[in-house]
Amino acid sequence: MMMLAVACTSESSSDGGEQAETCAYRVLYQDRTYRDVANVEFTAGEKLGSATIPPCQDTGDQDKAEESGETTTAYAVDGISPDMAVAVGDSPGDATFVAAYSGNKLPPEIRKLIDRP
Repeated sequence: MMMLAVACTSESSSDGGEQAETCAYRVLYQDRTYRDVANVEFTAGEKLGSATIPPCQDTGDQDKAEESGETTTAYAVDGISPDMAVAVGDSPGDATFVAAYSGNKLPPEIRKLIDRP
């Protein structure tokens, strides 16, 4: 399966002009925050439980900050600990790969998936 990068966008501003906003794709699962990783071949495995995709807060909009987010399903990724990465989506076949970062670095196990020929 190939992972596709996901982002949300919005166009508006209080002065009537247009302003683009982007939102990083993040997932919260078992007290960890995961971010999407592009170009990773992976196999989604067993269902782990519920995960949350928090609302976009890039604008500082208080109304959005109070929203609870969207609930999705987390799946194990074959060969990777859920502490490092999970797949999220409605089913294993349409799941998106997300990884927990240490600072701005990916765990070596995730780098191996990306660097595979």
